Amino acid sequence: MIRSRLSYVRYYLRILTLLLPACAYFIAIKIRFGFNLFFPRSAPATLPSYWGIMLLTTIVWAIAAEEAGLWSTEQLYAPGKKSRRLLEALAFTYAVVMALGFLYRQASYSRLVIAISAAALFVLATIARIVFRVLLEVLRKAGRNEVRILMVGTDAFARRVTTSLTNGEVLPCKVVGFVHLPDQDVAVEGPIYEVNQIPNFSNGHSIDDVIIALPAGRLSDVQTIAPTLEKLCVPTRVVLDLGEGVGLRDRLIDLGGIHMLDLRPTLAETGPYLFEKRIFDIVFSLLIVLATLPASLLIAAMIKLTSPGPIFFIQERVGLNGRLFRMLKFRTMRVGNQEDGDTLWTCANDPRRTLVGAFLRKTNLDELPQFINVLKGDMSIVGPRPERPHFVEKFLQEFDRYNFRHTFKAGITGWAQVNGWRGDTSIAKRVEYDLYYLRNWSLTFDLQIITMTLLHMFNSKNAY
Repeated sequence: MIRSRLSYVRYYLRILTLLLPACAYFIAIKIRFGFNLFFPRSAPATLPSYWGIMLLTTIVWAIAAEEAGLWSTEQLYAPGKKSRRLLEALAFTYAVVMALGFLYRQASYSRLVIAISAAALFVLATIARIVFRVLLEVLRKAGRNEVRILMVGTDAFARRVTTSLTNGEVLPCKVVGFVHLPDQDVAVEGPIYEVNQIPNFSNGHSIDDVIIALPAGRLSDVQTIAPTLEKLCVPTRVVLDLGEGVGLRDRLIDLGGIHMLDLRPTLAETGPYLFEKRIFDIVFSLLIVLATLPASLLIAAMIKLTSPGPIFFIQERVGLNGRLFRMLKFRTMRVGNQEDGDTLWTCANDPRRTLVGAFLRKTNLDELPQFINVLKGDMSIVGPRPERPHFVEKFLQEFDRYNFRHTFKAGITGWAQVNGWRGDTSIAKRVEYDLYYLRNWSLTFDLQIITMTLLHMFNSKNAY
């Protein structure tokens, strides 16, 4: 019953969210052409011409909303970051729409209509989420469709679970009784039954769900009591609390009948990261490689003409899961001792740089070949910057959680870099920003970092 009720809530919220782009375009077209508030002399555009871009916006919005969790009940009641997630989804949606609209030349759409629709979508989404939450709260207080629960457990842990369920904001829940297990304290208030009294319950008692609320030390009792609970013919659920720092996050794996729980889950194993981020990396990298091909050929010629040696500088870096890969860069230094490059930071006015190299490093153009690493799958466009093996071994001894950086693919740019932590700067700060990115990754967050990178591309601090 609990799962079905939550599914209904998510279903209705999803439908409401997916209808919003159409409403936003209707408002935008009405304001732009129907009311003529901005350009009274302009001829009205025909409404059917906007069906295509409205459909495109809805499709991209559906992907962005799924990524941002806009129809997740957990996000609906989250204490913070709701507006930020909405803005990220909105930015990603309209960035894709504008990019595809630029490439599609067979129709001309009013940029003002698109801009108004974006603003309208933000307002509508905000209002819709508030109204939806208020409606759920009204239904909860009215006791409509109340979920009646039989709680297995009577100790302090069961009391805490009961309090959370009855005071929850999503579903109206009522605990109709508690089942006392042998050698268990009684810390709850309400009807208490012994295990041998469970078969006395019938459909007349209207029990919707059975919840087993036992502390981690007594989870072995589940196997003993489960056969008795089967007689109730209602869904049975177990509250899992494995202690502080061990979160489930739906990370249960069924591998041929072997059930495993990820004690340290990572977003890098999720579908969006494995597929959507990879598709985005490939498409974006191909566009960059093609767009910068003339500039890359010119840079290669300048390197070859002004300094003896190879065009590319190839260096081993530590990537995903600690694996080594060969990272490509345009060569910016004179050919010398390879070992020095593996163990020394570059600095201001570094004498090893060539004249062309100094310009390339300052403008970050030396990193253009790394898009080839992205296409090969060694790197991503956004992620923690890959470090040399020498420094990884050093930092592992000096900084806690440094190795968490390697649970994601290394990136050409990253959250730490766009905030100024690159090169010979505070490693502790860099780790802090990288871990923030790992905890909050989304495609819209990647888009934000890429935008910040482009804005600071030719004025990067600590780019020597």
